[in-house]
Amino acid sequence: MHATSAIDYRMLARELRGGNRRALAKAITLVESTLAEHHVLAQEVLAEVLPHTGNTIRIGISGVPGVGKSTFIEALGLFLIARGHRLAVLAVDPSSSVSGGSILGDKTRMELLCRKEDAFIRPSPAAGSLGGVAEKTREAMLLCEAAGFDVIIVETVGVGQSEIAVAGMTDVFVLLQLPNAGDDLQAIKKGIVELADLIVFNKADIDPVAAQAAVSQMRSALTMLRPTSPHWQPPVLTLSAIKKEGLAEFWQTVEKFRDVMTATGELEARRKRQASDWMWQQIDAALRQRFRAHPSIRAALPEITRAVAAGTLPSSLAARQLLALFT
Repeated sequence: MHATSAIDYRMLARELRGGNRRALAKAITLVESTLAEHHVLAQEVLAEVLPHTGNTIRIGISGVPGVGKSTFIEALGLFLIARGHRLAVLAVDPSSSVSGGSILGDKTRMELLCRKEDAFIRPSPAAGSLGGVAEKTREAMLLCEAAGFDVIIVETVGVGQSEIAVAGMTDVFVLLQLPNAGDDLQAIKKGIVELADLIVFNKADIDPVAAQAAVSQMRSALTMLRPTSPHWQPPVLTLSAIKKEGLAEFWQTVEKFRDVMTATGELEARRKRQASDWMWQQIDAALRQRFRAHPSIRAALPEITRAVAAGTLPSSLAARQLLALFT
């Protein structure tokens, strides 16, 4: 019997709810594990702690590499802890497409925040998940909430499909921008900006004139986009994370967003929709796994794949043939 088979999930859940950091780390490890027995234990723990989740603000942070996400999160975390909050950071690191390895460097980049008892930082490898948001991030977020952390930050690896995923699991999606990014990002900006509830230009201290010009341009652009809520027009702020400037205004804006969304019922509706969407994503993932594991599929897949690649079998017909074998 594996040692993990003897884990008492009820005791683990109790320790986690009591704020035991080792229990929280162990529970997240179970959630992230690919072993079937760990998956069963993780679901038991989640079921135990689920009634004690949700009393938090969930923040998604994204932006291009070099925008200063980790510096911003550390500065914000220290700011919040000084005001009595407890912060959990789920930072998803990119995995190598060659080796599968991950640097997991966020703890190094957030050295000061790591030393705080009221902060919990969990770097996780993307491991091929959609756009860099680890598949189990949502469950890890719930575990952190049950452990008593009242502010949850999910940091994405950069610009891409991860923004869609993180916006689908958080309350407020924050897009960090650089004042002097130029026009080379315009092709990807529109889709990302449409997801944003709050836009922040970091490193504004380097060139204040350029920062204000960027803010004006962004505010003008936002008038041509449909906001995420009819009750909220995404604000555009400037700050300097490294100089700790603008953090108070940022947090006040986040709190205002939460108040507006709570008062209109949109926050509750958003979370219900996210939970439902996550259920279907889990169903899709489980069906895909069962499909690939089906004996008939495993036997026929290599030949059918070669035929599709060679152009002798249309992809649509190949899909129908495989689905017929599965059903």
